[in-house]
Amino acid sequence: MDMRIELILLPSTDVDRTKSFYVNQVGFVLDHDVEPGNGMRVVQLTPPGSSCSIAFGTGMISPSAPPVQSIHLVVDDIDAARATLAGNSVEISAVQDVGGGIRYAYFSDPDGNSWALQEITR
Repeated sequence: MDMRIELILLPSTDVDRTKSFYVNQVGFVLDHDVEPGNGMRVVQLTPPGSSCSIAFGTGMISPSAPPVQSIHLVVDDIDAARATLAGNSVEISAVQDVGGGIRYAYFSDPDGNSWALQEITR
């Protein structure tokens, strides 16, 4: 039996601001921005090269829900990925080498949902 993580819901207090952050600063691809009715809005975005997407909006997860912590984005070149994000005005930590060929850099969205860029040299 296969089990795949394909969608992670994130709380957002300002859907348009969150959408702009992920599309314009982080570089995620906009898959959907729909309003199916009853005040619901669903925005779904996918990181380039990923089969797992994120979604946020109204009527699907409380904006006051605790932030999602330490979602990992695995990259081949953390220095280049970090430079791209920093160049797009994303506040991102310095690269940290934790040993064993594993390096990290960290950032958060405007609602405190946190991300880790991870590079693993095999």
